[in-house]
Amino acid sequence: MTGAPLRILHAIRSDGFAGVEHHVATLAVAQRALGHRVAVIGGDPAAMRAAVGDPAIRLRPAVTVLDTALAIDGWRRCDILHVHMTAAEIAAVLAVRSWSVPVVSTRHFGGRRGTSLGGRLAAPLVERRVAAQIAISEYVAGLIGGPSTVVHHGVPASAASPRALGRKDTVLVVQRLEEEKATGVALHAFARARLADRGWRLEIAGEGAQRPHLERLAVRLGIARSVRFLGRRSDVPALMERAGIFLATCPVEGLGLSVLEAMAAGLPVVAAGAGGHLETVGALPGAALFDPGNASAAAALLARLTADERERERYGTALQSLQRGRFSVESQARATEAVYRSVL
Repeated sequence: MTGAPLRILHAIRSDGFAGVEHHVATLAVAQRALGHRVAVIGGDPAAMRAAVGDPAIRLRPAVTVLDTALAIDGWRRCDILHVHMTAAEIAAVLAVRSWSVPVVSTRHFGGRRGTSLGGRLAAPLVERRVAAQIAISEYVAGLIGGPSTVVHHGVPASAASPRALGRKDTVLVVQRLEEEKATGVALHAFARARLADRGWRLEIAGEGAQRPHLERLAVRLGIARSVRFLGRRSDVPALMERAGIFLATCPVEGLGLSVLEAMAAGLPVVAAGAGGHLETVGALPGAALFDPGNASAAAALLARLTADERERERYGTALQSLQRGRFSVESQARATEAVYRSVL
């Protein structure tokens, strides 16, 4: 901390718990550790409390934009209002009694504001209300328009060993099963690498509209017996500690929280060479990146890594060192604080 403790209020219009909510919870905990007073509006109450842990971090649910606006106005005793996603930005505009509090907005996805009619109408007011923008990656910063400061997400260091010995012959995928995540590429790559013939399994953690299609695809590819659809899981760190390889197929990831967590766990990561992956895994020379959508290229990388236990250990160790050096929660919290103090 570079000055007096701050009173920080995070706001997200959400009753769920996915990547953005995880981001908020992790940052709140890191800021509290630096001595700040922190509160969070939004997110599934039970999941948010479990992720935050610290009872000193006050939580309040917010299902609608109006809920979020009223909660912000009810928490006027803060120095910084930090909003996440467009709905929370609009809530900050509607919270008229709190306009004296500077707003910092984190942009989690590439694209300009106003994809919906309401967003387009609110965009001019949001831009007036927001004092500073944080982009989670250079990739996102290049797509959102307007000035921003890049602050990469951090994840806690893991005690998991990169050693291949003791890990299972499992390729792990962790992501929402939606079309933009390109999970079908993982199934095609696993099949083309003929990993099932060598006793490897493919585990897919996550839920989404694409799951029935992906289950049928596994059958058509003849790998259904070697593929496990795990659904939504709360034990992802444990899955990563016992997996052999992590596979990330999304070509438009803003940064890739699950990839960072895999790096922290010492997992060798095979990833689509696009979006935020170029700033995480791609920061390591010789990283296992494939052209987005190219299942054959992904299969070749999987085949090489599954055939060489020492290479998996070497690669996992290098990725773990990279995460600890560049993507820590403390560095994220300190860089975020610098943005706050620039607008105070």
